This record gives sequence, C-alpha cells and structure tokens, in this order.
Amino acid sequence: MKRLLVSFLMFFTLISFSQEKKKLTYKAEIQEVNDEKFPGANILIGNVKMIHDGVELTCQQALYYQKQNFFKAFGNVFIKQGDTITQTSDYADYDANSKQALSWGKVVLKDPTMTLTTDTLQFDRINQKLYYRTNGTIKDATNTLKSRVGNYYLETKKFIATTRVTVVNPEHHLETNHLDYYTDTGLAYLYGPSTITNQQNKNKIYCERGFYNTKTDISHFLKNAKIFLKERTIEGDSLYYDKRRGFASATNNICVIDTVENFVSKGNYAEFFEKKDSLFIIKKAVAISIIEKDSMFVHGDTLLVTGKQDKRIIRTYHNVKIFKSDLQGKCDSIYTNQETGFTKMYRNPVIWSEQNQITGDSIFLLSNKETKKLDSLKVFDNSFIISKDSLSINDFNQIKGRNMLGKFEKNKLRMLHVLGNAESVYYNRNEQTQILETITVEISSNIEFVLDNGEIETIKYITKSDGKTYPPSKFPDDLRKLKGFIWREEEQPKTKDDIFINNGQRDTTPVRKGNPPKKEDVRNQKNAVKKDKKTDLISN
Repeated sequence: MKRLLVSFLMFFTLISFSQEKKKLTYKAEIQEVNDEKFPGANILIGNVKMIHDGVELTCQQALYYQKQNFFKAFGNVFIKQGDTITQTSDYADYDANSKQALSWGKVVLKDPTMTLTTDTLQFDRINQKLYYRTNGTIKDATNTLKSRVGNYYLETKKFIATTRVTVVNPEHHLETNHLDYYTDTGLAYLYGPSTITNQQNKNKIYCERGFYNTKTDISHFLKNAKIFLKERTIEGDSLYYDKRRGFASATNNICVIDTVENFVSKGNYAEFFEKKDSLFIIKKAVAISIIEKDSMFVHGDTLLVTGKQDKRIIRTYHNVKIFKSDLQGKCDSIYTNQETGFTKMYRNPVIWSEQNQITGDSIFLLSNKETKKLDSLKVFDNSFIISKDSLSINDFNQIKGRNMLGKFEKNKLRMLHVLGNAESVYYNRNEQTQILETITVEISSNIEFVLDNGEIETIKYITKSDGKTYPPSKFPDDLRKLKGFIWREEEQPKTKDDIFINNGQRDTTPVRKGNPPKKEDVRNQKNAVKKDKKTDLISN
C-alpha cells in the first residue's frame, strides 16, 4: 500500500508541475468580463502583456480564455522568445497548452541571421518551427528568398521552401520549386527543376537536384545538369562549378555544345576553364564538327579545346580515329585550327576517302572556313595512295611519291598531284565489260590524276615517264606492290561507333623534326606542271 501511495503522490506531483509549467501570467491597464459578447473570456485593454514559458507577448488589446488557456491578441502585437527572436503582427492567437502561435497581418519575424515577412505565420514552439502557406520572404546578409510555402527551423537555421521559390542577390537569381536553405551558412540544396541565372553576364545553370553555396559561389549539380555560357552549353550527369575561379568539371555523359562554331565535344570527364576559354575531356572523348547533315567525329584518349571564338585550337591526343560518311582517318594525334580551317595529323596517319587509302609521314587537311567543307589535302614525305581494284581481291591501284596535293569537290577527292619521284601501278579495265585488259607501271617526276567517285578517271604524266604496260598474264608479281605498300583496311572505322575501337597501343614514333616543304617550293612544282602540260603522256 505504501508503494502504491508513493507512486500516486509522484504522479500527482508531475501532473501539478506540468500544469504549473503551462500556466501563463498576464496584466493590462483595464480588465473586464462581458459574457454576452465574449463568453468565457477576460477582456484586456491597454499595455497588455502576457508571459508564458520563455515567451513574452505585448499588444493593445487581448482576450484571455482561462479555461482553454488560450490568448487572442489585437493591435501592435509583439512576441519575443528569449534574447534572439522577435515578431510583430497585427493579430495573434496563442495556445498555451500546445505552445502554438498563429499570427497574421503584416507579420515580421527576426532572429540573428534573417528577417521573415509574410501575411500569416504559424509558430510551433515545441519543435521550434515556423511555417507559412500564403507567400513569404526571408532576407539574410546575402540573399532574399521568396516562396509560396515555407518552413523554418529555428535551432538549425534551416528553411524549406516550396512552390514558386526564388533566391536573389546582386550576382544571382535562382528559381526552383523546392529548396532547403541554411540562413547562417548560405548553403542551398535544390530538388526538382531549378535554374540559376548570373545577374552580370546572364549565364545560366539548370539542374533537377543540386547543392549551391550562395556565399562562395561553389555549386554541385546532379540530374540533367546543364551550364549555359555565352558561347557554350555544358551538360553532364554531375557538374561542379566554381564561379569565382571560372572553373567547371563534369562527369559521365558529358556534352559540350559550341553554339558559335557548330561544334560538339563529348566524353565522360571534362574540365572547363572559363577565363582561359579552355576545355579538357577524357574517357571516350569525341569532337563532333556539324557540317550540314554530315558531321565529322574525331575520337582520342584526350581532347583539348583552347582559344576564344573564331580562334579555337582543337587538339586530340593518342589513338585518334576520324569518321565521316565520305572520309575516315586514323593517327596518334591531330591538331585543328578553326580560324584557318587547317588540320594536321601526326604519327603514322592514314585517310580513307571513298575507295582510296592515303598515307604519308604527315597529312594536312584544309577546310573552307565558311562552309566547313573539305577544300584541299597535302601529304608530305612518303606519300602513298592505294585503292583496291574493283573486281579483284588481291590487286591494288597504287600511286606514291614524295609529296601529294589534292583538291576536294563536294567533300570528294577530285584532283591529285604527285610531286617528286612519282610511281604508279594501275589496272586498266574495259569500261563496258569491266574485263581487265592491261596493267600499267609508270615512273615520272610528277603525275596528275583526276578521280571520279573515288576511282581514277585520267592520269597525266608531267615530263617524260619511264614505264611499261603489261597484259595481265605477263605482269611480274614483284611489281604488283610498290615499295612501302601497306593495306590498312582493318583499321578503318566503318561507322561512327567504330572510332571507339582501338588496340590500346599508343604510337611512340618520334615526331619528325623536319619542316614540310616551303610554300614557294610547292608553288614552283605546280608551275612546272602547268608548263609541261603540252608534253603530257596519256596512259594507254
């Protein structure tokens, strides 16, 4: 019995203590009761003050319902919690039992880190939570945040804003529908479609999930992340951006679109240096030049794009492959100058143009700067062009020489000049029956070729040639392939997906230190060709 009595007394004491804790005190200049107009209420008028569990409320008039422990305040309502939180409004309801306050009419709440304004505000003192549902604004030292719906947690300084959310500061304008924002640190976490616009240069960032430090301008974006710069758009599964450094990095499914040059870069890891206007991409890196309906794809282990608009340099390093419907290529490294339209292929380069395989110590391509179409071709040192005979597996038309100059028409190789130590093997077939009639072997200082749909249409030998034409049955086997012959068809990318297939071997052949022939030397060779056209020998 004693234990039961002690337990009962302890329980009664706790109940009494709890009730005592929830009891509020108040005072006013005038106190009255009007049960007819306000049944069950004490009417308080003039310098009304209410205190309850660490909260102090003052107003001009109030109604206190003692039975419900409920307080209604009117006119110049001021609420203070501790030494840090103050609030003003036109009206307020306070439930002392549940510690819930509802304020409305020009509500302004302040704590050391922010100021909140709204029309109607709910204050949950137990959970130290503020929330509104009819538009609100939060201002801190850095930002102004607005939203239709908002929840603010006083202890963690965390603000959850939803529905038509904006965050504005002198540098940025953010729009989203769900934002977690910490007023003391300036950290923002984005959920759902979100856009950040730079107020100075109008650059934009879009994502559907991300993190943004409004004080340091460092951000990390996920899910459909995109950065819209003046001349580029950067996309990736994950984007990191440091605005002050002008640095961005992207990971997985990267796509960088150059809106000025119609140029696209892709890969699975990229770094972009905005102030230096340079882009670095690895892991399935590919550069895509958009040329009307037929784009050119260039893949390598590493892709580097540098320079301002109209002066960009594109370098692709190691295991490079090129694919275009009418032109393919392979080399170790490649250099392209978008300003001049000039491209150079390094280390064991090869180009396939229709049925022709073109090789040399170095290969240069020149594109039209306006149309981006191929204009001309230059092959320096040990130049070699091979095409398989149309009806034979093991027979090849071949042309070799010191240097070659080619001219493209409608992206197809049309003219070819072989300059210096020119040699050729050509299989002559009847145009009607396609029967092999003769095989011609020729040696000359210079040879000029005209091609039609990738096949040799005519051959002109500049200066007297030294050669012979054989019937097929008497053609010597040792003449079938010119010295240096290598057929590299297995290396040719047949589709754009083939550019990603390589043997993983990096070409370490030293780059030749010798310079290509001087322009005047090539010009003199061309003039010699023109002067000697009267003595051209047409192959029989």
